[in-house]
Amino acid sequence: MLGSASEPRHGVVIGGSLGGLFASAMLRRAGWTVDIYERSSHDLDSRGGGIVLQPEVIEVLRRAGVEVDRMDLGVPSRKRTVFRPDGTIESRQFAPQTQTSWSLIYTTMLLAFGQDHYHRGKTLADVRQDKVRNTVTARFTDGTEVSADLLIGADGNGSTVRRLLWPDAEPTYAGYLAWRGLLPESAMPASARAELHGDFGFANTDGSHILGYLVPGDQNDTRAGHRLYNWVWYRVVDEIALREVMTDVDGRDRGFSMPEGKLAPKWRRHIRDEADALLPPAFRDAVKATEQPFAQTIRDLAIERMVKGRVILLGDAAFIPRPHTAASTSKAAANALALAEALAANPDDIDRALARWEPAQLALGRHLHRQGTRAGDHLLFRKPTGVRFG
Repeated sequence: MLGSASEPRHGVVIGGSLGGLFASAMLRRAGWTVDIYERSSHDLDSRGGGIVLQPEVIEVLRRAGVEVDRMDLGVPSRKRTVFRPDGTIESRQFAPQTQTSWSLIYTTMLLAFGQDHYHRGKTLADVRQDKVRNTVTARFTDGTEVSADLLIGADGNGSTVRRLLWPDAEPTYAGYLAWRGLLPESAMPASARAELHGDFGFANTDGSHILGYLVPGDQNDTRAGHRLYNWVWYRVVDEIALREVMTDVDGRDRGFSMPEGKLAPKWRRHIRDEADALLPPAFRDAVKATEQPFAQTIRDLAIERMVKGRVILLGDAAFIPRPHTAASTSKAAANALALAEALAANPDDIDRALARWEPAQLALGRHLHRQGTRAGDHLLFRKPTGVRFG
């Protein structure tokens, strides 16, 4: 056994994105030593990741030592407005909330965690468990190994940890993708500024659902005039076309996510043409003014167990809720908060802590999976749900 009452337990976290940083910060809070292993050799970058700021994320930041009351964590919106295809307003509700960016939360958490135990360029090759010593060992492609009391797979929807230990759990294509774009606030066309600026906007047509809101700009700038308008446009796309979309301008297969600046010219033209045909004027003009749109495949995943011995899955490695729930980041934060509490309550019995942690996290993942599936299938395929979305 690595840890004891006089020696801190040691955790290994695979994946240095938000889920990994959340889990690592909360393990430290529970008195553990933690090392993060991230396959990328440089700081992660997701300029296009708009996030609705949820209480769980704020709580993780607070427990990680971030003075959240002194930070500008995002951009507020006042109302939720749903537009008809002709641009007239179907509904408008007062619903204040705050939108932030993946980048702002990532850089804040990384600063709080520090660089000493954040290891870059480490690609996981294998995981072995020793049931006698109650340890787990991660082996990386460079030949190095590290052992710990607990290994956390927080390596996202393409999780290597899941592939190694849960080989039958594979994400499935939901039947549609998200075109995405970031438009400098200062470059918003007059129609978009008049109708969309400062609110959370939506528009629906058959096989099409778009939404948009302001997020922090470059270098996490939240000042007026320096922010970005973040739009997400869901479109039904068959799998043959999807493969073409995910082949970038250089002919490289990007799998399930096309980064900004890499979308082939054919598809940039396609987006503009479809914007003319399908979107209300404000959204149409915002989309057409965006120089470098990008894309994300919408996938589903729900697993039966999140714990296998001393290995657990957390965040999108375990459940991929569709983005309509606005809960992917908050789910990872909730997983991490609950894990720290379970381990702190059972400091001498990790297995008992994991057994107590798992049921509620499975229930949360299943709930969000069902909720997101119902929302997406209603919005894109007009399947009835009994729930109103907008």
